[in-house]
Amino acid sequence: MAADPLASAGWRAAWQACGAGCVDDALRDVLLACYEEPPRAYHTPQHLRECLDLLPRLARQAEHPAEVALALWFHDAIYTPERHDSEARSAAWARSAAWAAGVPDEVSQRLHALVMATRHAAEPVGRDACVLVDIDLAILGASRARFDEYERQVRIEYKRVDDEAFRAGRLRVLQQFLARPRLYATAPARELFEAQARANLRRSIAALGVSA
Repeated sequence: MAADPLASAGWRAAWQACGAGCVDDALRDVLLACYEEPPRAYHTPQHLRECLDLLPRLARQAEHPAEVALALWFHDAIYTPERHDSEARSAAWARSAAWAAGVPDEVSQRLHALVMATRHAAEPVGRDACVLVDIDLAILGASRARFDEYERQVRIEYKRVDDEAFRAGRLRVLQQFLARPRLYATAPARELFEAQARANLRRSIAALGVSA
């Protein structure tokens, strides 16, 4: 039976591989509690577990897989749907936690940069960022059933946004992803997810009443 990626053993191993002088197990519990806060429906422990479950399949593509693991723990630690600084606040938290753990400064700064890469505002730079972003976007290439569940979960998170505004914003996001020459930066992720992701995106765009 595979180990739970949210268990303390993986958490401790990642910190130790990053050079931590001490590991704060209580911080893991705090982070998990954050992922359970309302109005989250997608950015929950389910998403975190799916990300950490996928990491071993892409770990060979990373330069510092333990740093990618920690960045995954923090990448949605702070999440407010209507705000645009969630990643920046999560990145700052990751860096300060790394400093507190005695992690070397260059590692702390890389953790900050990795979490910031999950804004998806630009192409990821560096092997670790490519792996991290591919994992975060793997949901786009999930099975049809899981992707449809994801779409419903996102709508719940934006339940305070009226239907017309949500439709316009969601359509813009989906079309931006579909317009990319490639959705995934690493070859294994492209093989695993690219074709299904494009099919899912086209189907979702069509459901919003627009031809893809």
